[in-house]
Amino acid sequence: MGFYRKPRDKIAINLRRVLPLVLVILGGVLLLIFLVNTNSDSYTVPWYTDEVFSNLNYSLTISREDLKLPEQNELSISLEKRNWLPPRNLRLFPKLAKDHITIVLYVHNRPQYLRVVIESLSRVKGIEETLLIVSHDGYFEEMNKIVEGVRFCQVKQIFAPYSPHLFPDAFPGVSPGDCQEKDDASKKNCRGNPDQYGNHRSPKIVSLKHHWWWMMNTVWDGLQETREHSGHILFIEEDHFIFPNAYRNIQLLSALKPKKCPDCYAVNLAPSDVKSRGEGWECLIAEKIGNIGYAFNRTVWRKIHSKARGFCFFDEYNWDITMWATVYPSFGNTVYTLRGPRASAAHFGKCGLHQGQGDKGACIDQGAVTIGVEEIDKVPNINSKWDVHVIKHQSGYQAGFKGWGGWGDERDRHLCLDFAQMYHLRKEKSSDLKV
Repeated sequence: MGFYRKPRDKIAINLRRVLPLVLVILGGVLLLIFLVNTNSDSYTVPWYTDEVFSNLNYSLTISREDLKLPEQNELSISLEKRNWLPPRNLRLFPKLAKDHITIVLYVHNRPQYLRVVIESLSRVKGIEETLLIVSHDGYFEEMNKIVEGVRFCQVKQIFAPYSPHLFPDAFPGVSPGDCQEKDDASKKNCRGNPDQYGNHRSPKIVSLKHHWWWMMNTVWDGLQETREHSGHILFIEEDHFIFPNAYRNIQLLSALKPKKCPDCYAVNLAPSDVKSRGEGWECLIAEKIGNIGYAFNRTVWRKIHSKARGFCFFDEYNWDITMWATVYPSFGNTVYTLRGPRASAAHFGKCGLHQGQGDKGACIDQGAVTIGVEEIDKVPNINSKWDVHVIKHQSGYQAGFKGWGGWGDERDRHLCLDFAQMYHLRKEKSSDLKV
């Protein structure tokens, strides 16, 4: 018995010495995992290696055999891989509400604006029930950091991998030999197709339409989180102030639309007139679709997607004017949206997408936004018993408008068409895509 007791005692002593160290190491590993998953839930471009991404379960592989997409650089590839990462804050908000309406916020490079929008979203009632997708036009570190700080709901970032901002010396950016402004291609021996006014492409300008179209195709047909979603998706921009009752109101409007306005294609948080806060009437309003806080479902998206060629070949660099002037009129009947009599979102700021990109607040009055939020804006104010007032004749861009130009280069038009096809190549020919 004594012969076997000594080794056991010795082993026990060694275990007692090593055990505290093992426990400390194990505790440190568990703490690190916890912090990564719950505290930061963030990432930067250099953090993820190819090995990390190779272990991800890519829900959709994009086949590019039949596409002529531009050759990607390292940053473009890295950002595209990030698009397939799962949402952050899953530990804080593990489940989405069954009737949730996904919110898509598309941004460019106006950090002073984005801070205002994020702050307004943090005060929206019900925001914790849904998924916020932030679509970036290129990569800007300050914009990225602002979004990484979101803690009030699930959030997913996607980056347009073919944004002109990512290609400083190649298409879709400025490539060597491109024509500039009103250059004569035959005399300058340069490349490019001028628009209807004789102007050649400007990468900063065409990025507006490219980003919106890429985002729509990616959200509806690409992302695992949304490609099977049949309900409404709400789209907002970085210069849209969102009121606390916006989410509840958009839920009510989406539910009422089939009954109150079966011919309406969408619902809106604000009037089509960006300067209006609403009529204040005791009725619902049906009017033309506005570009502030608009939501529609997959049926409408399929209808829009079927008009890809019209969208991509219309000589107009603004996506919304393109929709008003050519896509909506091609539906064959008046395209109405349903909204309340009081706005639940408001446009702010004084500059365009490519101005005021510093942090001095040059595009916001005195560096701040002063939009009054009253008590009525903090609670749902849509009454299901209200009738619908239809506004039939409205001013603005309509069929027949030939466009402001800026979209004449054949390369931009075909890249636009590639975006419409990139998630459909693995399927049989889609009857929804007519290009």
